[in-house]
Amino acid sequence: MNKLPVLKEAYLNQVVPGLMKELGCKNVHVVPKIEKVILNSRIDANMDKAHIDQLVKELGLITGQKPLVTKAKKSISNFKLRQGMPAGVKVTLRGKRMYDFLYRLINIALPIIRDFRGVSKRMDKHGNLNIGIVDHTIFPEIKVETSNRQNVGLDIAIVTTTDDDKKALMLLEKLGMAFRK
Repeated sequence: MNKLPVLKEAYLNQVVPGLMKELGCKNVHVVPKIEKVILNSRIDANMDKAHIDQLVKELGLITGQKPLVTKAKKSISNFKLRQGMPAGVKVTLRGKRMYDFLYRLINIALPIIRDFRGVSKRMDKHGNLNIGIVDHTIFPEIKVETSNRQNVGLDIAIVTTTDDDKKALMLLEKLGMAFRK
């Protein structure tokens, strides 16, 4: 028996009816939803293979999915980057893994950041939210002692099905995302 993730269950039972009422939607399929979550971390040109493997392992632990190592498409001398060199690590989450990750991000990882005042409400004018995290060791899956201290940060893009920033903000607030006042 497949049990629904906690956040998806909350979305279906509480968020959808609430948004339908607030937005005046008559059809459930018009209500905005989260389409995918993309995690991306860049790789410094001077990183050795062991550090890249460690970053891939840690991102895999955080997401529960094997990350893809992206390669540079062209050489950029200012960044000491040559064509074909590893440039980043990314993961695209959908479905159950996406809801599980968002639940851990909203309820566990973000609140333990020191001096956390909320996520910025700045959207990308297409209904998507981008969050930058300086240190990925905020996730409980990562052990700080064994983690690579050469932090490169983590970018999280939450993609919604709506193009309206206000509707996307309403969706994320109802899911429990803490925004700045």
